[in-house]
Amino acid sequence: MNRPQVVIIQGPTGVGKSKWAIEWVGKIGGEIISADSMQVYRYMDIGTAKPTLDEQKRVKHHLIDLVTPDQPFHAALYRTVGRKTIDQLYQDEIPIWVVGGTGLYIKALLHGLFPSPPIDPKTRERLKQEAKERGPEVLYEQLKKIDPPTAAQLHPHDLFRVIRALEVFDSTGIPISFYRAQHRFGEQPYRALKIGLEMDREKLYSCIETRVDRMLERGLLQEVERLMEMGYGPQLKPMQSLGYKQMVQFLLKEIGWDEAVRQIKRETCHYAKRQWTWFKADSEIHWWNPWTDQKEIIFEIQSFWRKKGGEA
Repeated sequence: MNRPQVVIIQGPTGVGKSKWAIEWVGKIGGEIISADSMQVYRYMDIGTAKPTLDEQKRVKHHLIDLVTPDQPFHAALYRTVGRKTIDQLYQDEIPIWVVGGTGLYIKALLHGLFPSPPIDPKTRERLKQEAKERGPEVLYEQLKKIDPPTAAQLHPHDLFRVIRALEVFDSTGIPISFYRAQHRFGEQPYRALKIGLEMDREKLYSCIETRVDRMLERGLLQEVERLMEMGYGPQLKPMQSLGYKQMVQFLLKEIGWDEAVRQIKRETCHYAKRQWTWFKADSEIHWWNPWTDQKEIIFEIQSFWRKKGGEA
């Protein structure tokens, strides 16, 4: 049977994925499915580098602005909505592009998720209470000891996923990385061409610092103020994400402006490094520089689309 063909544009934050994709999808044709775990939230536009309204008019985007910041969203939901979107685009014979830097979402979309082992509900509440009393860093240090591969892929303040990994181990005695390895993410519903965008590490970090400055100039602080006025408090998971957390801390007078900006730039560079580690582990990704290798990338994409669904 023919399978939908999907072009995946991925890579670390700040490398220019969205800008590159919008330019070339606009020329070649197709629609974009966002693979960004933050762009699913409404009202969070500047800090998530969400495509502008003009960019969305130029190229149609899917899987952005799906839920409010106080609604739950995770990889399993992304997989469900994403696959429905791919099926519809395929039926309408529209070229499909998936663009983003959330590796887990891309993996869930292409290869599925492993079945969740049984969890003792008391374990989750205990871990949440421990994080509240002792801080998320304490739980992260625990995770580093019992499941280093999973810890290496997570930010110390990604409390949702840290707790998820710890509760699996506490309830089953087996690291979550083992379950993932056993599952092998063997689903193959699509033919996918994985394009990775990369550049010199120091240049990327410079681009990240410039992007943070632009976000602040565009009104990131005012965006966070509006969110808090709407009732979206600092305890919400999206409000703990890069940029938003530091702006909240500044508004609450917990840190000064210069420190908030410094932390955003530093933590974003650290996040890009973790994304690089995740994507580099995937041998199927073809790596290119988004600006110096444009002709080669487009040739590869067009060659991929000329092949029919049954070919490897």
